[in-house]
Amino acid sequence: MSAPGAPDVLISADIPIPTLTDTSSVLVKLHAAGVNPIDAKVRKLNIYYPDKLPSILGGDGAGVVEAVGSSVSRVRPGDEVFFFHNGLGGAPGTYAEYTVVQEDYLALKPENLTMLEAAAVPVALITAWEALIDRGDLREDQSALIHAGAGGVGHIAIQLAHLCNARVATTISSPQKAEFVRSLGADLAIDYTRQDFGEVALNWTAGLGVGLVLDTVGGETFCKSFAAARVYGSVVTLLSTTCDIAHTNIARLRNLSIGYVQITTPLYFGLHLARVAQTRILERGAKLIEQGLLKVHIDQVLPLDQAAEAHRRIEAGHTHGKIVLQIV
Repeated sequence: MSAPGAPDVLISADIPIPTLTDTSSVLVKLHAAGVNPIDAKVRKLNIYYPDKLPSILGGDGAGVVEAVGSSVSRVRPGDEVFFFHNGLGGAPGTYAEYTVVQEDYLALKPENLTMLEAAAVPVALITAWEALIDRGDLREDQSALIHAGAGGVGHIAIQLAHLCNARVATTISSPQKAEFVRSLGADLAIDYTRQDFGEVALNWTAGLGVGLVLDTVGGETFCKSFAAARVYGSVVTLLSTTCDIAHTNIARLRNLSIGYVQITTPLYFGLHLARVAQTRILERGAKLIEQGLLKVHIDQVLPLDQAAEAHRRIEAGHTHGKIVLQIV
């Protein structure tokens, strides 16, 4: 990223291969990188590290261990790994052929996934897991409304909620997406272009409202979600949104718990144990994937030198699953 701005600020460049930073660092030869909405936000605003330009974006990565520091014991050269690391504009991210990651932040790639598929997992899985399980405390027989269920986070969240034996409703915008989310385990697909999702959610729960709402959209969707949640329910959002007094009063009257999930927080503040916890989520997810209980869907694959086009497409929305950059 040469400067903050439109997708065209992402340019191809040759730089030296990074070197190991300390005895616990690992050099990874990247094969693929996932593309996420947070990447586009960092590109537009450069809010995290405004003094570090040019920078390499990308937080989702999958590749092969090339070299390890003298104290590394969790991985060895030749291991196939996937991980969430940077992408905020500080340390080099994953839109590159090589990157350096601390060993504690690497997970072994699920054996039944390709590199492209593995690179699509980390950000979506960690976000969905933290939102539904860690923050939302989703339990068996509860009901959940997941917005944008066909998207990168949404399609993983539906499957996790289904694995929790929760009843799952989700919002979509087309018959094709409705079919897609039902194949993932959604019990109810709500076409928000034709239906009021709040009214549908209330009818679906006999007027009670859902126990948990996961908002991946923000704006009016977040504010209108208060009326879809049951009394003493929870609304967890991935975005920052200010609601008017009418919606805020609904949330207060229903005594809702409002939670924010931002998986970049541990990375930005250097919270080692929190980052290790995110790696554990990847390891648990890898087991579910290898057992055939969790799947990742790739919507589009583009070569690394078309990262700008990938950003244009993710900002346009309407994807089924993830966009991935192929590096090798």
